[in-house]
Amino acid sequence: MVVQNSADAGDARVGVQLEPFLHQVGGHLSVMKYDEDTVCKPLISQEQRFYESLPLAMKRFTPQYKGTITVHLLKDSLGHLSLVANPLKENREPFKVSTESAAVAIWQTLQQTASGSGGAHPLPQWQHSLESPATALLRSEFHLSTHVSSLVEDPDGNQAQEERKSFNPWGLHCHQAHLTRLCTEYPENKRHRFLLLENVVSQYKYPCILDLKMGTRQHGDDASEEKKARHMTKCAQSTSACLGVRICGMQVYQIDKKHFLCKDKYYGRKLTIEGFRQALYQFLHNGTRLRTELLEPIQRQLQALLSVIRSQSSYRFYSSSLLIIYDGQELTERTLDGQHPQEALQTTHSNSPGGIAKVDIRMIDFAHTTYKGSWNEQTTYDGPDPGYIFGLENLIQILQDIQEKK
Repeated sequence: MVVQNSADAGDARVGVQLEPFLHQVGGHLSVMKYDEDTVCKPLISQEQRFYESLPLAMKRFTPQYKGTITVHLLKDSLGHLSLVANPLKENREPFKVSTESAAVAIWQTLQQTASGSGGAHPLPQWQHSLESPATALLRSEFHLSTHVSSLVEDPDGNQAQEERKSFNPWGLHCHQAHLTRLCTEYPENKRHRFLLLENVVSQYKYPCILDLKMGTRQHGDDASEEKKARHMTKCAQSTSACLGVRICGMQVYQIDKKHFLCKDKYYGRKLTIEGFRQALYQFLHNGTRLRTELLEPIQRQLQALLSVIRSQSSYRFYSSSLLIIYDGQELTERTLDGQHPQEALQTTHSNSPGGIAKVDIRMIDFAHTTYKGSWNEQTTYDGPDPGYIFGLENLIQILQDIQEKK
């Protein structure tokens, strides 16, 4: 939706009303949809500088950086809230840049509100409506719900009703927390800087996404002692310590039920090594069969990324994530009528470039990445990131094990 920017009277340009990005599966910052090919997120200076100095070899494994915009909260006469984005003007006074502490406060606002509910997975309920969930959220009277529910599973491991919806509710959870922060901490016309990034799932009909927190260490060099201890505990109690990787979120399209199966970061933290293997298997299963045609191209891209990471001396990608993406579109929808699924699979392979399935591997979230010459450099490291490499090697090995046992 395009709206006139009332804050810039006389400016011929218009503002863009942002919508929640409905395929956000992890993280605590709200990711917003700017247009079909672009998303935006609160700007953190360290992450912006990383994108602006990105090594050439890494560009194929990161979203395209498209610049920055300013965003402000807009409330209509009925009290409905929306976020409106405008291009960044060159001759404007500096805007307040979102900082990590402010970003964390967005998350903490909802955490504290929900803490009295006793839910194991703090996720606000989302009431489905005839409108698209993104549009309905922006048009609704915003409020925090203290009734929380599991994203996918109840305490007994049973599937919860949330997963039957056609979108991942985690992004809406982050968006609600973000709106709370903006409407309670800042005046309505306060300008905030956001990063514009490529929407890496725009080409997929049913984007299946696995968000993996990489490495054995998650805190940045500038973390407080309290935060450092908290992150070290999370790593020690999860597969981050033993595998160098843990699941932060997942959605996989189930063709038999016509909806996404969703998992959140709380699920990922509880997994054992065997549980991680099973979750990876589940990510590649569409409800009727294991997508074996994906195993080789995923491994090939991970091997290519591993080679790139090994060549990046001094880089430490603390708290960054890795996305594995493929299309969950039902095979019979894009093949010839009357074909048996296995015949259709062969046809699809023969018609695709190189005879392989389309998958994508992308690194994201660089707010705590450090490297020689970075503006916030406190410690200079030698060689490539050992924790990230350890995680990639284990991830590749587990995929190889799945392929051998298929």
